Amino acid sequence: MEHEANNSLIPQEKGELLARKEVVSRSVVKNLIREAIEAMKYAYTPYSNFKVGAALLTTKQKIYTGCNIESASLSPTNCAERTAIFKAVSEGEKDFAAIAIVGGRDGVLSDFCPPCGVCRQVIREFVDPEHFLVIIAKSEEEYQLYFLEELFPMSFGPGNL
Repeated sequence: MEHEANNSLIPQEKGELLARKEVVSRSVVKNLIREAIEAMKYAYTPYSNFKVGAALLTTKQKIYTGCNIESASLSPTNCAERTAIFKAVSEGEKDFAAIAIVGGRDGVLSDFCPPCGVCRQVIREFVDPEHFLVIIAKSEEEYQLYFLEELFPMSFGPGNL
């Protein structure tokens, strides 16, 4: 079977790589999902009870996790994805390959939990949207893969300035 020469996902006929020019394999995806599920346990959600966990992978294969943290005034609430990104950037990391995101009411993973618009914009600040992989999952076995460009078309980024 031939594959198009674009940046779309590659069917798994020969090996594990999922995305062109990236360091992401099926086993890495599953590990990121496990890490995101673990991070979700630390979510502080006394108002919504909707817990979210994220695991961000650098191009050097380091993982930064994050959870959502709510505030009584709601506006300063921080999403799991941004928590992971801010942790990584605050430690000097700026080259990212993928992020796994899980979430659900009371920590029960019953549906996919895509990143909100604010998180998509923050992610966009640090990645090439054609190559950055977003993994949304219900479990290690049930997940969806997207390039950020698919979730955030015609995005505004550093190259627009």
